[in-house]
Amino acid sequence: MIGKLKEEKVIKDPIHRYIHVQDKLIWALIQTKEMQRLRRVQQLGMTNLTFPTAEHSRFTHSLGVYEIMRRIIATDETASGWQLKAQREEYLLALAAALLHDVGHGPFSHTFEAVFGTDHEAYTKAIIMDETTEVHRVLAQVHADFPLKVSQVIDKSYSNQVIVHLISSQIDADRMDYLLRDAYATGVSYGTFDIERILRVMMPYQNAVVIEAKGMHAVEDYVISRYQMYMQVYFHPVTRSAEVIVNKIFKRAIALHQQGYAFKQEPLLLQAFFEKTEMLNDYLKLDDGVMRYHFLIWQDENDTILSDLCQRFMNRRLFKYCAYNPETDTVFYEQLADAYREIGYNPTYYLQVQSSSDLPYDLYRPGENQRLPINIKQKDGQLVELSVCSPLVKAISGKTKTSVKLYYPDVSELRASAKQKEELHQLVMQHCSNK
Repeated sequence: MIGKLKEEKVIKDPIHRYIHVQDKLIWALIQTKEMQRLRRVQQLGMTNLTFPTAEHSRFTHSLGVYEIMRRIIATDETASGWQLKAQREEYLLALAAALLHDVGHGPFSHTFEAVFGTDHEAYTKAIIMDETTEVHRVLAQVHADFPLKVSQVIDKSYSNQVIVHLISSQIDADRMDYLLRDAYATGVSYGTFDIERILRVMMPYQNAVVIEAKGMHAVEDYVISRYQMYMQVYFHPVTRSAEVIVNKIFKRAIALHQQGYAFKQEPLLLQAFFEKTEMLNDYLKLDDGVMRYHFLIWQDENDTILSDLCQRFMNRRLFKYCAYNPETDTVFYEQLADAYREIGYNPTYYLQVQSSSDLPYDLYRPGENQRLPINIKQKDGQLVELSVCSPLVKAISGKTKTSVKLYYPDVSELRASAKQKEELHQLVMQHCSNK
């Protein structure tokens, strides 16, 4: 299992042109059912309701991260300083961890996690360590402790921090692939940057990954691209609206189950999650198709709230939104909630304040966070933190970008009298026009 394939496998890819698989271990991991499940989990969840071409999967992203890692550690060791290729087990460890880093993601990943309290990283480690999984059995063929080492890379505790940083840091194979892949799939230009240049100037130094000084501007461009992708794509309010509705669907289904509601078709694959008794095997049965099937059949449920929410999601009748300030707009929220109650809409399921936040780039502040900075290695060997070299990066460093929105159903679609609709419309417009 640790040997080379007799013939290299080559996979076409629009981002990296070709993904090269040369090792028996990697090819065997790709074939496991746990990896193949990722074909049925979309990388960007519900973003395709905003950007229709964003249909790519966690599987293709995982292959991309693997390919970036392969290219990094396959470079000439004399020039780059990488010592992984000569250390066969460390080399395979880096490749396997890159490929498997997202194997624990579930359907509608972060929205599902928020409702059911799951953790994709914990499931990733469970898939790697559970002796019943195909992934574990393949990894264990290297040797008995190899799955544990891969798991330690995932949770960032592995002794060789160079491998950890190449997969999880402020500039890593994961981020580089998803920025390029997501930009390509959505059709935007924000996420593009010179990956070829970055791969040439990355190097190991003192058990970490640093950037040669000559590559500083390429990394600067990467950080700005990431910032723009979060602001323009990942935090897009229409996508957030879809996430709000899915969140409400899950919560309504859980509430109905707890009340003893008789579903027309019992949601057997979700019962363990409703009751918080789920095991790994229950989780591995879930994918986007399973969830969309439930939304499809729940459109015909007798419960009007669940039925309406599922119809909204399936037919893209999403909630409207406006800017919201939690410190000054609480009176408006209560007025709106009262108005919805009066016409028969439960605000628990039809109103939502949602906040999206990201830290585009962070400095290292001892005692305050665990994020390691991107260090630029000068010709004299001195390390200088990126924001010191770059005024552009300094402008966004350590500053959390937050967008808060209030989501509500389109007034024109409500089941209410013309007078009630007009009064509600005036209330919403009066508030939104001041934003």
